[in-house]
Amino acid sequence: METPADTAQGRSEPPGRCWCCGSIDDPGLLVHLGNHPEVAMCLPCARWAAKEAGAIEDRSKSGPLVTVREGFRRLRREVLNRNWHRHPVFGRPLRWLGKHLP
Repeated sequence: METPADTAQGRSEPPGRCWCCGSIDDPGLLVHLGNHPEVAMCLPCARWAAKEAGAIEDRSKSGPLVTVREGFRRLRREVLNRNWHRHPVFGRPLRWLGKHLP
């Protein structure tokens, strides 16, 4: 009988491994895909995937809210390019904002 940890290739993965980044965490803290419980993502990767999905949805939309969200995405890219998120003083608040903005 196949367990949820068995992959489509028949290999067995550790039960608490993120399929995106490979980090190992408590299985109860991972996000599992509905029809594929063997696929699990850690919370940072799940947040990233949700933001990517939002960006893909916005490609086919227009309006002021889409423009604002795209502005936040552009600002996030600039912060990452300049490594401001690693700054000893204002890096932590920037990372907190990154979790809570689109």
